[in-house]
Amino acid sequence: MNQQSLEIIKEITKEFFKKTTFEAEIEFLPPQELTLPINLKTDDPQILIGEGGQTLVEIQHLLKTILKRKIQEPFFIDLDINGYKKKKIEYLKELAKSVADEVALTKKEKSLASMPAYERRIIHLELAGRQDVTTESIGQEPERKVIIRPYP
Repeated sequence: MNQQSLEIIKEITKEFFKKTTFEAEIEFLPPQELTLPINLKTDDPQILIGEGGQTLVEIQHLLKTILKRKIQEPFFIDLDINGYKKKKIEYLKELAKSVADEVALTKKEKSLASMPAYERRIIHLELAGRQDVTTESIGQEPERKVIIRPYP
């Protein structure tokens, strides 16, 4: 990602959140390959995060759509609010390990609650190295969920 594109992303992002009228401090972290991490710090995060992070996902999608009109080169943004995504990822990894341990012990499969694709991916990646369990996503969106089974 070149410096000019980076500056355009920063400028448009600041303008975008200014128009929302939410008081938020915007922190742009150093780009990681094609991804620019953006952290928002606000006193009222729940409205911007939404139930299960759905509003956060939609805000990120909307912001990316606006930015794509100005920037031709490939890029990604990773929007987080008050560290919500980081905490969610840690929670999902712990959940995956805990349920996998239970499945390995009882030899009975367990089904996790339905979740969006990026959350299921975290579960699959966390358990990919384990020899005692296997994972599979089943169902149709938005009710798609992960099944953790004992390895045959």
